[in-house]
Amino acid sequence: MVLVDEEKLKIPHGSLQLPGVKCRMADFGLYSYQEEVVERALRGENTIIWLPTGGGKTRAAVYVAKRHLETTQKAKVVVLVNKVHLVDQHYTKEFKPHLGYDYKLVPVSGESEEKDFFGKVVQDSDLVICTAQILYNALINTEETKHVELSDITLLIIDECHHTHKESVYNKIMRCYVEKKLRREHPLPQILGLTASPGTGGAKILEKAVEHVLQICANLDSAIVSTKNYAPELKKKVPRPIKTFDIVEKRHEDPFGDHLKWMMQLIHEYMNLPPDVKLRECGTQEYEADVVILEQRGVIVNNRLLAQCALHLRQYNDALLINDTLRMMDAYRSLEEFYITKSDTAIDGTDFFLVGLFQENQVELRKLAMDSHYENPKMGKLESVLLNQFGHGSKESRGILFSKTRKSTHCLKDWVVNNRTLQQAGIKAAILTGAGNGITYMTQNEQADTIRNFRQGKLNLLISTSVAEEGLDIPECNLVVRYGLLTNEIAQQQASGRARARDSQYSVVAVKGGREERRELTNEYLEELTGKAIAQVQDMSLREFCRKITELQTEAVVTSKVAETRKIEKRSRYAASSIQLLCRNCFKPVASGSDIKLVDNAHYVNVNPDFKRHYRVGGPVILERSFEDWEPGCTINCNNGNCNLQWGFEIKYKKIALLPNLAIKNFALETPDGRTTVKKWKDVLFTVEDFSFEQYCQDTFPDLFD
Repeated sequence: MVLVDEEKLKIPHGSLQLPGVKCRMADFGLYSYQEEVVERALRGENTIIWLPTGGGKTRAAVYVAKRHLETTQKAKVVVLVNKVHLVDQHYTKEFKPHLGYDYKLVPVSGESEEKDFFGKVVQDSDLVICTAQILYNALINTEETKHVELSDITLLIIDECHHTHKESVYNKIMRCYVEKKLRREHPLPQILGLTASPGTGGAKILEKAVEHVLQICANLDSAIVSTKNYAPELKKKVPRPIKTFDIVEKRHEDPFGDHLKWMMQLIHEYMNLPPDVKLRECGTQEYEADVVILEQRGVIVNNRLLAQCALHLRQYNDALLINDTLRMMDAYRSLEEFYITKSDTAIDGTDFFLVGLFQENQVELRKLAMDSHYENPKMGKLESVLLNQFGHGSKESRGILFSKTRKSTHCLKDWVVNNRTLQQAGIKAAILTGAGNGITYMTQNEQADTIRNFRQGKLNLLISTSVAEEGLDIPECNLVVRYGLLTNEIAQQQASGRARARDSQYSVVAVKGGREERRELTNEYLEELTGKAIAQVQDMSLREFCRKITELQTEAVVTSKVAETRKIEKRSRYAASSIQLLCRNCFKPVASGSDIKLVDNAHYVNVNPDFKRHYRVGGPVILERSFEDWEPGCTINCNNGNCNLQWGFEIKYKKIALLPNLAIKNFALETPDGRTTVKKWKDVLFTVEDFSFEQYCQDTFPDLFD
């Protein structure tokens, strides 16, 4: 497919020569600005459609898909999304109603059986909607029923395409595409990207922002298009909300926070900080980064006192951050929950000191946390913002309250439910967070039920993490509140786009001169900078644009190959047998690197039967979805004395092999050159061999193979 065609660029809007396009567009119900942004895609060019949240990007993409299926021989359309819930949403709300009668459409996610024979699904369908990971897995899988080639696809639609950068799955797919393009391997699919904002990539000046936009264009091998002739219509269709900075003065006194800082100082003195360590201000993200590094250092130099003190300091810092955003009791409870099991798992004097410090101060902390004289003023301001919208008896009001963490959404829900004034105002709140496993996650069904109840008016306030900023089909809102958030300009624009009702309000609740206010003002500037950068890219001559794109693509491919070579070298630095795994909490050696095998390119398991003596089995792991070849068993914890650190969970593979599946973040690695830690298995310094089910069965059941 062509990136751009110089002659076609000269065709003015509205003069397309494709038969029946204008009447079909009218029948389809596209606005004029949507017609304008799809023109080049309808000519077969690779394009990124840039429209704000609520501007109808997906509807425009459905129209392009429809025309493509009608006019292209052996057409095959694949729609990629970056979140599981968007698969069903795009299928049900957009593609099926317009294309379902004439074409075979199949939605595929990690939760559907179709992923296990994805190659066959693509072969037998006209249009497939799937998560990006499923397509990428199919591109690198050699099994015939699962494998897909890019040449099998004629149109590839990429939703929220600003994520096509660095090592994202979108970019891995597009890197396959770009490598084939540079080798002149054809055919390749036409690309259609959709975004509300490509952002500036952290750039603060125009030149660097232009470079970022060009990089996104290069990654997607596409030109970026936006409405030029119908901007007023777009503005009318997607009105900007009225933005307010709801600013509060800083607490005059904070005895609860001061007491926490005093306790942290006692820990600093107890741990006898190394002279080269300088911890930044307590209660900040910077301090958190410092103590994370300090814990790693403690593990590496075999100093358990340093490592454990750093872990506990992180919890105190979390409590200070919560105290800055939520209620004092929320901060107190976060510490209480952390220490509830610590007295039973104390190993040495360090543990007894840290647990004792909290227990000695627990009554005083609780007393301070319950003193309403010193409550967080942000909570009072948030209450007034909500009452201003919901307190006038308006049954039609709907709002979203964005907060940073899953824990904070639960605290805010508890506050709303137990606030008599807010309840009298008729606020019916629910939490909306990302899907996953664990007590603070939601299942896919719970997400769908919450959004359905919100749409039907059974709920009128969603308390959400960033999951509601991007892509979710949420009804128009009168009020969007950003509370205690430090995010980039892309997230800000997407959140703002949720306030789409007429005369809606976008509120930023923040402390005067605080981090949130400063970040919000910075994001406003970056949003404007993004627009200028896109305009500059669009004004480039075709020749200059194509030259720059090819240059960036060539550079990216070379850089990627060098990085991959270094990764392979890194993973081969040590023989697996020379590595020991140590429990990260008690430092006891429990396994050899050669015991670890990789199951289905996903699970790192210990196949040594003697490993069982190092762990005790806990409660069952419950996952909402089922898997082709494995099912979860029970959690596993270190059984060295009182340690009890959770290491992972058992999996039952092919209904026969019971294997301990380990999270490497819970271990330290003893190498021939000293101790180290890694967050993810991909960063270990030895090669992990693939698991052989046949070999496992021979070793475990030798009598059957005699």
